[in-house]
Amino acid sequence: MDSITQAVLGAALQGTVLGRIQGRRALLYGAALGTLPDLDVIIRYADPVSQMTYHRGFSHSLFVLTGLAMLLAWLVHKCWPGKGYTLPRLFLAFWLVLITHPLLDAFTVYGTQLLWPLQTTPQSWAAVFIIDPVYTVPLLAAVLYASVKGLTGRATRLLSLALVFSVAYLGFGLAGRMAAEQRFQAALDQQGIVVSEVRGVPIAFNSLVWRMLAKTADGDYYEGISSWFDRQAPEMQRLPRNLGLAKALADDPLHQRLRWFTDDWLRYDQIGDALVVSDLRMGIPGNYTFRFNMAHRDSQGHWIIDVPSMWQGAGPGAMFNGDDLMLIWRRIVEQQPPLPLAAWTDRYLGASPVERGR
Repeated sequence: MDSITQAVLGAALQGTVLGRIQGRRALLYGAALGTLPDLDVIIRYADPVSQMTYHRGFSHSLFVLTGLAMLLAWLVHKCWPGKGYTLPRLFLAFWLVLITHPLLDAFTVYGTQLLWPLQTTPQSWAAVFIIDPVYTVPLLAAVLYASVKGLTGRATRLLSLALVFSVAYLGFGLAGRMAAEQRFQAALDQQGIVVSEVRGVPIAFNSLVWRMLAKTADGDYYEGISSWFDRQAPEMQRLPRNLGLAKALADDPLHQRLRWFTDDWLRYDQIGDALVVSDLRMGIPGNYTFRFNMAHRDSQGHWIIDVPSMWQGAGPGAMFNGDDLMLIWRRIVEQQPPLPLAAWTDRYLGASPVERGR
């Protein structure tokens, strides 16, 4: 999630647990501690694939953060013995503030290595978009109220209610994703389409309309849109993943790491002489947030593996096209006309059918 959300979540938690002792300072301390795991972004890597796949690693490990909470609790208890702290209460406050950061991250689609150093596939529960005002605003309002009024009984109750709402909203997102996956699977079954895996991901600042992805056994994938309020089958299109192009990257360890991090939700495109690899999980149809130039074809037609670089036009800024956002938000309640999936794909992917491997 975004840094503001992590900060207000940490402030609400520490204000609730330690506000009686620390007063308004609990909000400030909690906000700072709640954003601490994201300091791993200051580590610079040699390429964007490493930057992406090492983020939310050791600093988001439940093992590491539990140990850090124990250390902080012991230090505070030792250095300020007369402040009224108890060691268990300190540990509870610091532990909740720290571990809820990666847990909240895991509710997004990006991927969070909760069990680092174990090399399990990063957790990606895809219940909420990385920026969701419905989740953030109640927490922010409660924290602002507490900062003005102080950690009174009313303010503490308001913080607690905001935290309960935040948990309920995550549950709502999970239920929405599972329902969207079931609707999409049913639509595929009705058409006799056999797929090996289906997953839904939230789209553009809400948890009501979902991007749907499904892999086929022959290496293609279906992409579609489904909303809570749909009365008809979701729109969908079949697209190639172009797995034949992936053979050029067979010996590239960064490619293998990217496959692991994304759970192999990757698409390959030849655009000109470049081999572009896209993470299908994030963005809108065709306009994927993470796209990497990973190889080029030489004058003899052989693929040469490159140090990865971000493909032109990719990146988080691709999420903020105003015209596309208006169509997406309208799609929440209006299924007709459907979203222009094919037009988006042709506009954004920038590869002809021949270049895509067809």
